Amino acid sequence: MAEKTRTGGCLCGAVRIEASGPPTRVNYCHCRTCRKASGAPVVAWVTFPAAKVRFTPEPAWYRSSEKAERAFCARCGSVIVWRSFADPEHIDVTTVTFDQPDDPELKPVDHLWMDAKLSWFDVRDELPRYHEFRKGPRVK
Repeated sequence: MAEKTRTGGCLCGAVRIEASGPPTRVNYCHCRTCRKASGAPVVAWVTFPAAKVRFTPEPAWYRSSEKAERAFCARCGSVIVWRSFADPEHIDVTTVTFDQPDDPELKPVDHLWMDAKLSWFDVRDELPRYHEFRKGPRVK
């Protein structure tokens, strides 16, 4: 059976993306860097093996911290991916980048970096919550 391929792209359509196979993680991130890069109070990410993700053409890359880099469309500025230097075998794609973001396999399963969550952002779901990146105990 052929692997499922998801397609998507940036706001203006200049950069297209294809991701094949099942995601390895899907989560919400509340960290300050994700918020600043996206202009949103939280970002939903879906992780795939980097070898299963292709861009047409290659997006622009920016080293956003000592730990990671982000890719975006050089024309419209849409944030497309995040990649950790510690785990180059995986790449996180913004869920809303996909043409069909309502796919049930793209639904987040937890919240990360809750210590950085904006005080006025009210999270009402019952998903697991972590202080940082799934380190230590969950937030109560």
